[in-house]
Order: sequence, then structure tokens, then C-alpha cells
Amino acid sequence: MDKSRLVTILSTRLPQELANDIVDNFLILRKDVATRTFGRSAPGKFVETYVQIVQHLETGHYDVKPNVDYYLKNIESRSIPIDDGLKICGARIARAMYTLRNKRAIAHKGDVDPNRYDLQFLHSGAQWILSELIRLTTGVTMDEAGKLVLQVQAPIENLVEDFGDKRLVLGNYSARTEILILLHSLYPDIVEVAMVKASLDRHNPKNVGKCLRVLWKEKLVEPGNASSYQLTETGYREASRVISRLLTKNKLDQ
Repeated sequence: MDKSRLVTILSTRLPQELANDIVDNFLILRKDVATRTFGRSAPGKFVETYVQIVQHLETGHYDVKPNVDYYLKNIESRSIPIDDGLKICGARIARAMYTLRNKRAIAHKGDVDPNRYDLQFLHSGAQWILSELIRLTTGVTMDEAGKLVLQVQAPIENLVEDFGDKRLVLGNYSARTEILILLHSLYPDIVEVAMVKASLDRHNPKNVGKCLRVLWKEKLVEPGNASSYQLTETGYREASRVISRLLTKNKLDQ
């Protein structure tokens, strides 16, 4: 996910600090889901930042420490020039997230551990809110906004760990399989060959380059320029099949 691009786009309508905060907390929440770690910090801060964003859109300023539940509970009754997606739908989703974050204990007793589906709900709510903010952002083409929404809505696979300048494909797979998994995690972005090789640094760089050329012949990838590639739609479907097969196998092995 291109954090800097998300922040830049959101900053065309929002203060830089709020754009940065909501993206940061969304990424932390995604990491919590990937690692199955139930934390209270990111969901609460995400919702608090959402309230500050709506306050800014409503009045041009926002509270440093907003009364989150009170604001979300009463926003629908006020006549304010804000899209209903944010005023009604977003507020209800955010309040549900905030309630779950506050009212559920971090540790649970019983045979069925709800932490995982709690996290899934919180992440899905954050995906919806962030996608809606992108949709309503001005100064961005429909195509660009659509690509960013695709990144936000991308499912979380426990096969890739993001280190910023490189991504590590978890597990021992062939270079071909790791390339497909890697490009899928960055889809629809164009990825530099240098990043592919850095991310697959356990493999021979020459073999990585050879695999990319083979994938091109199979029309699974297409060059963005002389030194970059992206998945084609056919390649995305093939990568999705590979990932689904591996995740299913991993679950069976657990």
C-alpha cells in the first residue's frame, strides 16, 4: 500500500496531520489483523481521527481531544453540509467500532476466541471509512481514486510482511510463486524490478529476472517501463489462485 500517496490525496481536502494520522492507524490495524494481535490503540485512534476529520469538514477546525461517542451519537440530528456517507453511515460504523473497542476485554474466556472476528470487523469498518474519504476527496481523477480504494480494500494475506522499502514473502516458495504473491500484494501498482529483487533476496537475482520474463511471455505481467512490472488482470487472477491454495494448505497444516 502506498502510504505517501494516500496521505497526499487525502491532504487535498484535510489537514496534513489528520490525513497522516488516519492512514497510520489504518496501517497499524491491518498489521494487527495480519498478526492476529488484539490491541485497543489503533481502532480507538482511528475513530478519534475520523471524528476530528468530520469536525474539520463541518466547522473548519477540530478538537484536540474530541468527545468521540457524544459527537457520533448526535451528528445525525444536526443540519450540516456533509455527505450522508460520512454523516450517517460513517458515523454509525465509527460508533460501532468505538463501542467494540471499549466494551470488549482484550482477553476472553471460553472455547471460541472472538479476538479474530473482532479485529476483522474493526478492519472492515476502517476500510469502508477510508474508502469513503478517498471517494469524496477533490482534485483526484476517478481512475486514481479507484486504484487507491483497491489498495485499501485489498484482503490481508498472512503471506507478506511489509518492511517499507521491501516486502518479505513468508514461507519457502519458488521465485515464480513469490513474484506472483509480491505483485499481488502491491496490485495495481507498477513495481520496480529493483524492489522485486530486493524482496526476493533469498533467490538468485538472475533467476528472478528470468522468472519475470517468463511471466511476461505468459501474459501474467506487463512492463510499466524498462525496469518495472505490474500484474495483468489474468496475472492477478492467477496470483489470487496461488495465494488461496497456499492459505488453504497452511490452515490444513496448522
